[in-house]
Amino acid sequence: MAGHSHWAGIKHKKALIDNKRGKIWSKISKALIVAAKLGGGDPDNNPRLRQAISDAKSARMPKDTITRAIKKGTGELEGENFEEFLYEGYGPEGVAVMCEIMTDNRNRTAPEVRKIFEVAGGKLGVTGCVSYLFERKGLFLFDTDSVEEEQLLEVIMEAGGEDVKESGKNYEVTCDPEIYADLAQAFEEAKIEPVSKQVTMIPSSTIDLEAASAKKVFKLMERLDDHDDVQSVSANWNVSAEVMEQIAQEVS
Repeated sequence: MAGHSHWAGIKHKKALIDNKRGKIWSKISKALIVAAKLGGGDPDNNPRLRQAISDAKSARMPKDTITRAIKKGTGELEGENFEEFLYEGYGPEGVAVMCEIMTDNRNRTAPEVRKIFEVAGGKLGVTGCVSYLFERKGLFLFDTDSVEEEQLLEVIMEAGGEDVKESGKNYEVTCDPEIYADLAQAFEEAKIEPVSKQVTMIPSSTIDLEAASAKKVFKLMERLDDHDDVQSVSANWNVSAEVMEQIAQEVS
């Protein structure tokens, strides 16, 4: 079971708790601001902004909060000047880790992220050290008990998704990031609800882990994801279904 999809599933179980702390909304607000800053405030002409708005609606962010974030990005309202970076590094057992960062103070964020890696037995690397192992994709997870594979295939053939495959208790649907928001809307119109959805970095190869190593890697990813400036975390670990279920129960 690859880390990219099952980490997404486990994160979904934590979402309500995180949302109460304001963590999810804070990260989505940053995504809205940066998207509007880079591509303008019209979602019809800005696929990245459409994606961020879709994520905001899924997190039940109020409409006026979404609007304020967009206006901060376009400069209509005063706001922080966020920049985005990719941090790359290695976790336990040499697992490759990618962190998508949005921060208004890189001098603060970099040493904090470096310390998280080091405490977990890993190391923050140089630019390009692991990014070649990943490809940016839209990723949707669906419960195999709640939808048929044929239903998913029908939607992606119409909307332009790339692939459907079964992984454990989920179907994974991938797509080009440019059509992520359109595909999300197509699933919504078809009344097919994903377990989770996100644009993420998917590894081209994985490292198989035993239970002890898997738990160490998972703790690293959780600590990185809990950092306010880390938008998303991806890694190329792979564990058995039994180990993954054990980890899921421990953090739920």
